[in-house]
Amino acid sequence: MEQLIKSEYAYQGRVVNLRLDTVRVGNGAVTVREIAEHHGAVAMIPLDDTGNVTLVKQWRAATGRVMLEIPAGTLEPNENPEEGAPRELKEETGLTAARWDFIVRFFPSPGILTEEMFLYLARDLSQGAQELMGDEDIEVVKLPLDDAIARIGTSEIADAKTIVGLLLTREKLRTIKT
Repeated sequence: MEQLIKSEYAYQGRVVNLRLDTVRVGNGAVTVREIAEHHGAVAMIPLDDTGNVTLVKQWRAATGRVMLEIPAGTLEPNENPEEGAPRELKEETGLTAARWDFIVRFFPSPGILTEEMFLYLARDLSQGAQELMGDEDIEVVKLPLDDAIARIGTSEIADAKTIVGLLLTREKLRTIKT
């Protein structure tokens, strides 16, 4: 366990804050940890009755490329994930789900990021209109679950939450069928 000596903010933004923690590690050495604080996020795998998943395709500045991902979004401060998930699904895809199954919560990058992600399987879907934010340009893509999983192997799908979500959904469906 590390001992915190001091903590200060280098940047405070709309989505993340960058905190610098000076710590003493187990061998007595002093170092600085760069911590990106984030409110947390929700992600969902919308799965229709025919076995298709709804994904979103969008430009990601951090990677410098268009990414194919499961729908997801940042939680508002103190927002309950069960409330944030339907909101984000509707915004990005226009879908609403009558059935929500919690899959897992995880930390996407615990070495530098406080973000905790909550992952859900969304089923019994109804289609409506997208409700995109002003700065979003999202294309909706529907694929059979197995086809989406195959795109992990080609790196067309390279986003961690999407990889986790698709693979855990396949496992969940296997346990339901047995």
